[in-house]
Amino acid sequence: MTTYRKLGRSGLHLFPIGLGSMQFGWSADEATSQQIMDRYYAAGGNFIDTADIYTTWTAGNPGGVSEEIIGRWMKARGNRDDIVIATKVRGAMGERGAEGRKSIHQREGLSRRWIIKACEDSLRRLQTDHIDLYQAHAIDNQTPIEETLSAFTELVQRGYVRYIGCSNYSAWRLMQALWTSDRKGLESFVSIQPEYSLLTPTRANFERELQRVCVEYGIGVIPWSPLGGGMLTGKYKRGQPLPESVRADENAARRFSDRNFDVVETLETVAQRHDAKPAQVALAWLLSTPAMTAPIIGANSVAQLDDLLGTVNLTLSEDDITEINKASDWERARTELEF
Repeated sequence: MTTYRKLGRSGLHLFPIGLGSMQFGWSADEATSQQIMDRYYAAGGNFIDTADIYTTWTAGNPGGVSEEIIGRWMKARGNRDDIVIATKVRGAMGERGAEGRKSIHQREGLSRRWIIKACEDSLRRLQTDHIDLYQAHAIDNQTPIEETLSAFTELVQRGYVRYIGCSNYSAWRLMQALWTSDRKGLESFVSIQPEYSLLTPTRANFERELQRVCVEYGIGVIPWSPLGGGMLTGKYKRGQPLPESVRADENAARRFSDRNFDVVETLETVAQRHDAKPAQVALAWLLSTPAMTAPIIGANSVAQLDDLLGTVNLTLSEDDITEINKASDWERARTELEF
């Protein structure tokens, strides 16, 4: 039986694998997206993560498409109370370039004006009266943290939002926010969504400082790109050309290094011992790390999702974890570079 994990110090309990929705309306059409959510829900999944800007980088998409697809799915299934919905605010909404940079600036950021407007819009698209976890998508250097947290607090007081979190914050930015909440009596972040995987330097970027803050202050961790943009699935091979894929482009190649391919090959070795997939091993390793709640995965098909859901039945041994840690040890990598 699957054990649901408490998100930090909040009252939310999440399935150990979160379902990301950046691909909804992009690399997965609406029918496929609904099939993916059906399969996730049937497996016991209850945590769906989205953002208002998904996916403004595609032609003709002003944002909000992923939220709309999720909203229609929940309404059709009548399962809103079973789902923990997480969405985000910060990025620029609207088709870029059509109205000029000035108008874009009026529809982004973490000001009180934009947060409240963006939240109301997300509620409408999601066809719900509340958001379970509302997250600052990234830092906004133009807005004081007090204003941002005050706006989030107002949303909680209105009943629009249950809990607040952040994404892509550095350790000192997270500490600044926690300190401000404590000093001003404002709602406090219960979670963070960082990029975190076994790859170098991604692992080091999280573990160097941020992980310790999360452990010390009870912040739940729900990382994005836990499979390193697909590299940790094993689909990219050392010395071989990129496979044909919507997302297999120059962004994948930036992760290619001998050290990262060593990690992938170690995952393949461990996976063989468990009759599992490398991606499952990578996710199971994450679930063994301090403060981890639920890695957020994406899937373009039900078959792809099924492979990743197998993670919940995989338990790594201490020897497995030691072997994986050795291959991805960023402290040792730094020492080697110094010499």
